[in-house]
Amino acid sequence: MSSDSIAGAIAPLSSWHDGTAKAAIVDFVQRVTTEGSPEFVPPPERIATFDNDGTLWCEKPLPIELDFILRQMQAMAAADASLRDRHPWKAAYEQDFGWLNAAITQHYQGDDSAVKVLIGGILQAFAGMTVEAYQGAAAEFLHSAHNPKLNRPYRTTTYIPMVELLRYLEAHGFTNYIASGGNRDFMRPVTEALYGIPYERVIGSSSGLRYQPDGPGGSLVYLAEPEVFDDGPMKPVRIWSRVGRRPIFAAGNSNGDIPMLDYAFHPSRPAFGLLINHDDGDRDIAYQTGAEQALAVAPQRGWTVVSVQHDWRQIF
Repeated sequence: MSSDSIAGAIAPLSSWHDGTAKAAIVDFVQRVTTEGSPEFVPPPERIATFDNDGTLWCEKPLPIELDFILRQMQAMAAADASLRDRHPWKAAYEQDFGWLNAAITQHYQGDDSAVKVLIGGILQAFAGMTVEAYQGAAAEFLHSAHNPKLNRPYRTTTYIPMVELLRYLEAHGFTNYIASGGNRDFMRPVTEALYGIPYERVIGSSSGLRYQPDGPGGSLVYLAEPEVFDDGPMKPVRIWSRVGRRPIFAAGNSNGDIPMLDYAFHPSRPAFGLLINHDDGDRDIAYQTGAEQALAVAPQRGWTVVSVQHDWRQIF
């Protein structure tokens, strides 16, 4: 390939610093999209899967969806005093973010005892609500709420380098999917506007649903029971069930993304794993809690680790 071709391939990733991470992305894309290359992958098989929280948008000081859920739980606890001494309503009512963050951290370290309590509260918080009502409330929240630490609207906390990466892959024949531990129906109202990823390519956690013939067209109503928690080893299962193909490009930022990145690496074809390391405390929120295992195994697995501090010229 000529130097002009290489320069043209790199130019679209303008918010990335020139370096090993950017070069690795460009090299992989060129290898799998150049006809005649021994590593050429046909367009239908160019599947890319991305985690959402902490990968495509900021997840600190607490995940955006969790802020939305807490407000619902606060309202429930304000209306029913009996809930105020029971987690997770107690944590929501008292704005005890320490308990909530600890539940998530423990999950990424293999202890799901607290996150099960949290999920139980979430299921009760939205039981009986129609999918349209839920998505309307989620959309209103996402259009009005702000990140309390970054002091900017949540909708503007998407990572510009990752959005550029989505466009770059798309321009080279990839089909992008979100595979997130977050709720599918919480993300769907904004993924097309923020990422160019339509409803049908959003894979996430979900509650049980039932059809209710309550008028023209009927309604889908949430049950107080889980359908799936799309994290860890469930991510490959859900990707296959929804897509029917194994990804060749996978990007995440936490221990819960390890199985998804591993799933992309099959010996029958080339693959790329991308892991975001949140090491910039000035422009972003720095943390590695919940990603320790992923960061430790990345070199052994051949994944490309992206340093927010050194690889991203622009963040938001």
